[in-house]
Amino acid sequence: MAHRPETMLATTHLALINVFTGDIQGGLGPFLGTWLAETGGWSPARVGFVTTLVGVGALCLSGPAGALVDRIGRPRLLIAAACAAILAGTLLIMPAKSFPAVFAAQMLAAAGGVLLLPAVTELTLGIVGKDRFPKQQGRNQAYNHLGILIAAGLISFGTVQFGPAVAFWVLGAMAVLAIAASVTTPGHCYNGRRAVGWKEDDPDDKPERATTRSVLSNRKLMVLAVALALFNLGNGGMLSLLGQKLVAAGTDATAWTARYVMVAQLVMIPVALFAGSLADKRGRRKLLLVALAVLPVRAALSAFIDDPVWLISAEIFDGVASGIVGVAVPVVVADLTWGSGRTQTALGTVNAVQGIGGALSAWYGGLAQSVLGWTGSFLALGAPALIALALVIWLDATSEPGRRTRRRERLAASMQPA
Repeated sequence: MAHRPETMLATTHLALINVFTGDIQGGLGPFLGTWLAETGGWSPARVGFVTTLVGVGALCLSGPAGALVDRIGRPRLLIAAACAAILAGTLLIMPAKSFPAVFAAQMLAAAGGVLLLPAVTELTLGIVGKDRFPKQQGRNQAYNHLGILIAAGLISFGTVQFGPAVAFWVLGAMAVLAIAASVTTPGHCYNGRRAVGWKEDDPDDKPERATTRSVLSNRKLMVLAVALALFNLGNGGMLSLLGQKLVAAGTDATAWTARYVMVAQLVMIPVALFAGSLADKRGRRKLLLVALAVLPVRAALSAFIDDPVWLISAEIFDGVASGIVGVAVPVVVADLTWGSGRTQTALGTVNAVQGIGGALSAWYGGLAQSVLGWTGSFLALGAPALIALALVIWLDATSEPGRRTRRRERLAASMQPA
């Protein structure tokens, strides 16, 4: 392990990387449709079609992106490359008017986005090691949400002065700063053997990587992926459906949706820090259980409350659930694949599977609304989380010894004669 001042410098760079990549990971995200509608006259159907195609492409790239990170083992370079791809894809949208040009630009940005998460995860593991990974992952996520808040604020106030193009400049500036933070991270603080779970003190001993098939056939990993897909099936489209409910009620849906997003992000910051600290003390599985149990509560509040002020309570629960999931999932995947040399491959695959649920969520919620009405549709969105809850109750994600057990083991080892 690096000396403490050097490690602190490296974790400071991790904080900066997560602040600057928080907003850019999804590219233009919700601002894409606004830009294309205002500058190119695109219809909602056309915007939705290109967004769906890019989403499907991103899902297909998630597993290969994780495998690339495992194979190359140079996360600082990959983070910089991912940010450069997002920046290029975003800037290419500005002159693009045709469908193929917009699709190509967005796919370039999406490719960078799916590469970021496994690359940042590997860099974190290589700097702090597995024992400190849960707490550091909590900090990473807190800084990530802070970056989203900062960017949202800059875009919100900047749009009044500079128009919708300000979203491009904010994203571009954050991408450049993320690249700078990545390439200036002290390289000697990163240990590639530490990142994949191999012994650091024996560089001549390089165990063979597990086969991709053996890692991805891990039953617990697949159960986790399915549970997360069900979680995202309910969670992904809930805010969008809530906005449509407010429109139907004649409320200023755009303003309230922006407030809900801000509230959720504000809640996610302390929740991520708290979850990172509790991951070892209480176990990863219990954290996931809390996140999954919270989603049906959020769905019920959204179903039965009509006052937009009181609906803020539902988005507080969104912040709790999403904040926990963002911390717990990479930690659980690291638990289940530790020492295989395929952790990022597994993380990318899990992200792809859970992304399927998120991609289907808006369609599922809209279909439920047409059949069951507003109240029934939100309850239908909460139902998949109950199935996911049952799966995670079965899943024994905390296979590694807890903090106290590890402390006793280190104490016993130190007392043995040399």
